[in-house]
Amino acid sequence: MEATLGFSSILPTPSSSASFGSNPPRMISASSFHCINNKGTEKGQRVSRMRVKAMGGGGAKYKGTQMREKQLSEMIEKKVMEAKEVCEGDETSDECKVAWDEVEEVSQAKADLRLRLEVEKKDPLEFFCQENPETDECRVYED
Repeated sequence: MEATLGFSSILPTPSSSASFGSNPPRMISASSFHCINNKGTEKGQRVSRMRVKAMGGGGAKYKGTQMREKQLSEMIEKKVMEAKEVCEGDETSDECKVAWDEVEEVSQAKADLRLRLEVEKKDPLEFFCQENPETDECRVYED
């Protein structure tokens, strides 16, 4: 026995978007739930196992975000190596302090990216469109 429950949320129709004022929601989401019972029980009995297919699970959802996270990780490694080289002779020098500050800044950029993705769980295009609503990528067309 297998039951499927689907949920989706899409853009509102023009008549319903009036209730949102000038900022109608733009996100489109979909979830899929599959209830599976391997015991062959009869109708009305409880399902023994539920499988949930959803995006997320700790990794980045979008390819561009994955690439950015990878680039930041590589940059952190590079900056750490540079800082170690600069600090070999004198760990109290100004150059050494600057090098470790750069490591800290890149590490903070990666932490901010992760936090922003976890807290807001938005498509990266949403962030871009908040800053650049007039661009072609951010236009919303209504039928």
